[in-house]
Amino acid sequence: MIRYECDRCGHPLGANDTGRFIVKMEVYAAAGPVDITPADSQRDHTDEIEALVRQLERANPDEIEDQVYRCLRFDLCADCHRDLLRNPLGRKE
Repeated sequence: MIRYECDRCGHPLGANDTGRFIVKMEVYAAAGPVDITPADSQRDHTDEIEALVRQLERANPDEIEDQVYRCLRFDLCADCHRDLLRNPLGRKE
């Protein structure tokens, strides 16, 4: 049996509870401008690619992913849902 609880305050929630809200959040890197010149297309990038692959092989996969994209999902009770909508970034009031 799946048990639900508010991921913010821990309040128990029912699977079909009308006071249960699902929050999905996507966080991803903003793409900046890409300046590719004709000289770039003529250059051999093999050494740079090999160095990048070696660096990625030593890195923590979760840390790499966090630098690019992360999708999060939370269950919230009605009170925490209301608080989230009122102050989505959790700024001090």
